[in-house]
Amino acid sequence: MSTWVEKLDSRAKSASSMVCVGLDPDPARMAISDTLEFNRRIIDATHDLVCAYKPQLAFYEAMGAEGFEALRATVAHIRAVAPDVVVVGDGKRGDMGPTADAYARAMFDYFDFDTVTLHAYLGRDSVAPFLEYGGRGAIIVCRTSNPGATELQDYVLEGTDGKTVYQRVADATEQWDDQGRLGIVVGATYPGEMAVLRAAHPDLPILIPGVGSQGGDVEAATQAGANADGRGVMISSSRGIIYASEREDEFESAARDATSALRDEINRSLPAASGK
Repeated sequence: MSTWVEKLDSRAKSASSMVCVGLDPDPARMAISDTLEFNRRIIDATHDLVCAYKPQLAFYEAMGAEGFEALRATVAHIRAVAPDVVVVGDGKRGDMGPTADAYARAMFDYFDFDTVTLHAYLGRDSVAPFLEYGGRGAIIVCRTSNPGATELQDYVLEGTDGKTVYQRVADATEQWDDQGRLGIVVGATYPGEMAVLRAAHPDLPILIPGVGSQGGDVEAATQAGANADGRGVMISSSRGIIYASEREDEFESAARDATSALRDEINRSLPAASGK
């Protein structure tokens, strides 16, 4: 059985794409009111251009039971039309023991994600249950894109030769990753820190949020995050794609155009030697 990391690499290579589309349905902005239909039409318009989709669970949880059913059906639709695309459950869970076990069951057995985002503040215990599901795994929140990230993540730890909290999180992720099924989240708004992490961890896949409306530079993020093969990242855009137009008669074509433009910008940003 292949891992989600292997699936990602294969898809990125075959589609020449490192675009991850965030499926964040906001009733105030969607061009149509039906969440599942909105997602389905976005997926149908973009699936040949992407390596991953990333539903953010908060938007579905806010809708209650209806949102949960829409999310399950959305994942099922991705499986039907683009089975080689990675589906990331962006829930940023983080707990231990029976609670972590229950989170893992929900993410993989109920929602059928390939991988999920986690906070690992509780250590290895909070990650281990997510590595008990075949080739599935997790992406550990490491260096986030928000301005307040510096308050804790840049804190320098004693006895670590000057390493910060975010560097220690990346180190721990690699130490826990004996089966090649973990990655890290690094925001596009901090390309300098991303370059440091990529140099220290050449094989870890990186989920990169924060381009577009959050101010991250696509070229800088691509050059800092891509691995030696010119892949190894998922550059995520949500609002910039799914709300490229809020008009019912053009939101699908606008989403496709925005996805294609992002894919092309990422590929232009790669060093000429990449793309093995």
